[in-house]
Amino acid sequence: MTTKIGPGSVIAGRYQVEAQIGQGGMASVYRAEDIQLGRKVAVKVLHAQFAEDQEFVERFRREAKAAAQLQHPGIVSVYDTGSWNGTWYIAMELLEGPSLKERLVSEGRIPPAQAIAITEQILRAVRAAHRDGIIHRDIKPHNVLLDEEGRPKVTDFGIARRGASDMTATGSILGTAHYIAPEQAQGEVITPRTDLYSVGVVLYEMLTGRTPFEGDSAVSIALAHVNNEPRSPRSLVPEVSPALDAVVLRALAKRPSDRFADADAFLAALADAARGIAPVYAPPTGEHAAAATDRRGITSDRRALTGEQDPVVTPWYKRPWVIALGALVVIGVVVALLLTSSTQRVRVPDVVGASLGTAQDRLEADGFDVSIVRSESNKPIDTVLAQKPGAGAQADKGAEVRLTVSSGPGQATVPQVEGETREVAVERLETAGFRTKIERQDSEDVESGNVIETSPPGGSIASRATVVTVTVSSGPKEVDVPDVTGQPEDAARSTLDELGLRVQVSEQESDDKEPGTVLSQDPAGGGKARVGDTVKITVATEPSKVSVPDVIGRSQATATKRLQNAGLGVRATTEETTNADQVGRVISSDPAAGAQVDKASEVTIVIGKAPDASDPTTPENTTP
Repeated sequence: MTTKIGPGSVIAGRYQVEAQIGQGGMASVYRAEDIQLGRKVAVKVLHAQFAEDQEFVERFRREAKAAAQLQHPGIVSVYDTGSWNGTWYIAMELLEGPSLKERLVSEGRIPPAQAIAITEQILRAVRAAHRDGIIHRDIKPHNVLLDEEGRPKVTDFGIARRGASDMTATGSILGTAHYIAPEQAQGEVITPRTDLYSVGVVLYEMLTGRTPFEGDSAVSIALAHVNNEPRSPRSLVPEVSPALDAVVLRALAKRPSDRFADADAFLAALADAARGIAPVYAPPTGEHAAAATDRRGITSDRRALTGEQDPVVTPWYKRPWVIALGALVVIGVVVALLLTSSTQRVRVPDVVGASLGTAQDRLEADGFDVSIVRSESNKPIDTVLAQKPGAGAQADKGAEVRLTVSSGPGQATVPQVEGETREVAVERLETAGFRTKIERQDSEDVESGNVIETSPPGGSIASRATVVTVTVSSGPKEVDVPDVTGQPEDAARSTLDELGLRVQVSEQESDDKEPGTVLSQDPAGGGKARVGDTVKITVATEPSKVSVPDVIGRSQATATKRLQNAGLGVRATTEETTNADQVGRVISSDPAAGAQVDKASEVTIVIGKAPDASDPTTPENTTP
């Protein structure tokens, strides 16, 4: 019984599916979380229609078994396998990067130096499998995954077998037509050199952006691998050096015996090609292949397959005089070696700055033993930092060359710098070995110039190559200050509060503005302020002192009204006057007109009266 697998599904009670990330003809691959160990994994699940097919199940289980026993940084790790819900699954290392094929499709061909580096890492993975007796048999860019740093890892050991093997019992040919070796296409014995042919095809495609042979069908492509010679990479891409061109063509030799003996020999040839040294042998191509055809039109490859002998040319190894001459040459070489020093002195090559794999291959090819000392460094992991003896020194063949190799920058605890000033934070982080990047962010809580947070956070463990992002406070956010003059105090406060601004109020007496009206503000409207800043507003109040109105010459009633309107009290007295115009009118006031007095103060007004006349303050005598 099988069920539909989707986000949230749990495989084998352990792997919670997040998304499908791949699908092939045989299985689907899902990104999932290992609930038990809390890590991300890739889970390959055999398609339901194959779960009852013993051959497919065996192939699937063989992939898991083959990959699980291979522990190598260039091979995708397998963590777990088993049956579940009527089918089979494999849980393995999750690589989020693309396959090498996807990169080639999206970006096109790869520069030679980079293609060599990728091929070297593939070869080291293949070498590890071969040393364990496993032949992959389906090396192709689709089965080379790239990690986040672009490093390749070989996967999909679904058709891998131990040791040399023939085609399946059903007579089918396993592998992918564009990358298949001639012997694999013909169902003949498979050896480690079969994988090396496929690696050569992958290198060819990286250099040229195309495979050596194309066709309308898998059969036509497979036949081309058997019968046709490939165009040289250099003829398609002049940037490919003659030495590298020769390496590729040797890897693509039709006969396994004409290819590199093993992955180590292939690696050594790539190292030489990087220095412009071509391999000793390169198989014939193009017109050279045509020249190898004998008088009856039968190629040497065909004779090798059919067992026919060349009727015209006698093989060199059947000529007795050649054998005798060869024996003499060998004896002469042995005698010369015996007469010379028993230990040969060899110049030590310069490998500082090279990758560990390349350095080892070059040194071992020159006959040296290699020992490794790891040291933390900002250089990429596996970069050779130093060597002893140094480059150019003469040393005995077989002597040890000690390499100091970068183990990367190492790890450290990110310092806690929240709340520190920017300068102090950067100094502490750089002292701990980290590089820093500054970002700014508004904050009402953290003072401007101080650290809000870091990423990775303080207290966490991180590689010293990590760039720590330091978020520094720019202080509160800036806002536009509105103009609130002329508004009532309450309305002005509300407007400023909504913007996050504080309000400070002062009062000022005003004769012409209503009490509570905003007379002025600081900063003025139209300016800028930060959230939390204070805006000072001045609000009108009634005056505490008033000016005594001029009431001289006014009637008592009119004078009294004017004084009371000014907020003053009134007391009236009389005084005789001989001036008829002053009778019934205010002669004087105390305080006098214009004097500044407190509000509600009393003003005494003196009303003129005629001598011996009735009191002028009576109503009938008070006319305006």
